[in-house]
Amino acid sequence: MAWPSPLEALVIGASAGGVAALQTMLGSLPGSFQAPVFVVLHVPKDRPSGIPELLGGYCALPVLEADDKQPVRPGHVYFAPPDYHLLVESRDALALSMDEPVLFSRPSIDVLFESAAAVYDRGLLAILLTGASSDGSEGVAAVRAAGGKAWIQCPVEAAAPAMPNAALAHAGADAVLRLGEMCERLKGSPA
Repeated sequence: MAWPSPLEALVIGASAGGVAALQTMLGSLPGSFQAPVFVVLHVPKDRPSGIPELLGGYCALPVLEADDKQPVRPGHVYFAPPDYHLLVESRDALALSMDEPVLFSRPSIDVLFESAAAVYDRGLLAILLTGASSDGSEGVAAVRAAGGKAWIQCPVEAAAPAMPNAALAHAGADAVLRLGEMCERLKGSPA
């Protein structure tokens, strides 16, 4: 089934079309899901995103916008705030960065995935969803190189297939799945 064993953390990246995909995915997570979840969704940098409030209503887990040096708690969902990179600093803390945008994006999916891979290695599952850029390709490669697993949304189903296609071409995947299949697998997570 291409699961990290044990599943210690989940990272998710999405861009164009990502709000609807994340609504479905986060809504599928059971309240008993124990791994922390870190999410980058490309959002406009010049206004509050409102995404945690919007998606929190669909998710059985607490959904928060990440703060710098915020403690990591199991069974919580942390979103990158607008115009900040989100990094997993350690198993105990998050970090925010205003380093240069990566592929025109801040927050960057690559930055999140690479930092999480360095901390969680084999215990990490990365999920790359719909998007119109190539952000996430290097991150997926880093996760897989560290021994973690990567699921990529089936490009045919994605609202914007460019990001899944770019990651598949660059890094491959442990599974290419439709959104509904990902949700079913997450419900049966070993976390």
